[in-house]
Amino acid sequence: MTETVAIRDARPGDIPFLVECNAAMALETEQRQLDRAVLEAGVAALFEQPSRGFYLVAARAGQAIGCLLVTHEWSDWRNGDWWWLQSVHVAPEARRGGVFSALYAEVERRARAAPGVVGLRLYVERDNARAQATYRALGMHEGVYRVYERGFDLPDGP
Repeated sequence: MTETVAIRDARPGDIPFLVECNAAMALETEQRQLDRAVLEAGVAALFEQPSRGFYLVAARAGQAIGCLLVTHEWSDWRNGDWWWLQSVHVAPEARRGGVFSALYAEVERRARAAPGVVGLRLYVERDNARAQATYRALGMHEGVYRVYERGFDLPDGP
């Protein structure tokens, strides 16, 4: 039997793990090499200003194997916050083992218990059918919006 996945709040000591996860996820999903110094500063900034959100870490047998970031988006229409799931990464050797499901269950539990949270959202790469199937299996559905962006860090888009 597979050992249980434990979910905990990330701590500043997890920054190197979170940086590695983010870099791996960006490379895997967008073929993008992230600037490690900028990434590390961005991850650390969350711990310096917790109102921005929080990271969760998934571990099995004490070994970190996955993470996700939750950030907040105010909805004037609903007078509450959407929680956005971002920076989701599960180590390749731990995939299909319930790691993301455990992370998601913990986020949903916390969101339902927190006053003013109106729901959960995430964005997913258009061609990532496996992730989309996972999200559907957890009760999520495709939203009615498309995401448009104008990044300022790169001259020609994302």
